[in-house]
Amino acid sequence: MTDQTSPDDVAAVQRCEQAYNRLRDELAKVIVGQNDVIEQVLVAIFARGHALLEGVPGLAKTLLVSSLAEALHLSFKRIQFTPDLMPSDITGTEVIQENLQTRAREYKFLPGPLFANMILADEISRTPPKTQAAMLEAMQERQISAGGTMHKLPAPFFVLATQNPLEQEGTYPLPEAQLDRFLLYIKVDYPGPAEEWEIARRVTTGQLGRIGAVMSGEDIMQIQQLVTRVPVSDQVLGYAWALVRSSRPGTSEAKDFVNRWVAWGAGPRGVLTLVTAAKARAILYGRYHATAGDVQAVAKPALRHRIAGNYAAQAAGVSSEQLIEMLMDAVPADAKYEKPAA
Repeated sequence: MTDQTSPDDVAAVQRCEQAYNRLRDELAKVIVGQNDVIEQVLVAIFARGHALLEGVPGLAKTLLVSSLAEALHLSFKRIQFTPDLMPSDITGTEVIQENLQTRAREYKFLPGPLFANMILADEISRTPPKTQAAMLEAMQERQISAGGTMHKLPAPFFVLATQNPLEQEGTYPLPEAQLDRFLLYIKVDYPGPAEEWEIARRVTTGQLGRIGAVMSGEDIMQIQQLVTRVPVSDQVLGYAWALVRSSRPGTSEAKDFVNRWVAWGAGPRGVLTLVTAAKARAILYGRYHATAGDVQAVAKPALRHRIAGNYAAQAAGVSSEQLIEMLMDAVPADAKYEKPAA
């Protein structure tokens, strides 16, 4: 513990670890496996960010989000994105109503489904860019404008969006600049053999449990504030900085494979995401400091939508996942990093 470390913060980190363990126990009643996905979603929430979940149909993405809302005791809304969905359908709209006392007609704002703590934006790539932009603006500003009046969204507020890697015809893929608004891009994979067996047994015999509340919205906001106070050493910050700097082709820090296979690398938001997510992950495990190991653990969800391969990479079958792995192999975590001269 450093001189600047508050004993209250250390105790809060220990409570956070205990709450995380209870959360996993509660979610295990209905979700089999997917431990990495659960961890990454909680990292995004505690880092005050939003997450994009990608996976084929039937991997319990919707069930995971709704169960998490129950365990965190938060208001929850699911928005099914479709090609005919308009911005006002999600943000809300103003209607004319008659005042029963004065008989005067006046505008009244009717909030849309965005006014909840946790939003499941299901199949976000199936709605036109106009509605996607309204969603992403609300995510960034945490408020919406209607009739010249700003309406703040409830706190805490976070969006967990899903998209399907199949059936891309007739969809509106999010541009890279909008993908960057998501703190983490989480891949939801198929369950393992034993997990799939257990899923089949539970579902077909009706043995799914009931989720109990573990945290409240106030608890989450306190953890979000705690994450900002978690210290990070220059060594860990330098490692995250070096990973991002090395991902940009045409720069002095770029590796040979980056110049050969990367169209563009991560921007400054990549460093912010690596450091903040590493700090959030640290407190999940009861540590009041982030390590290079935390940075490596969040590197793929933090960078897979911020590093794009070029045509040569596509021709060679090199994915963003592989590029990130190559970056972590090429950038040493134990090198001495110092702030560069201005």
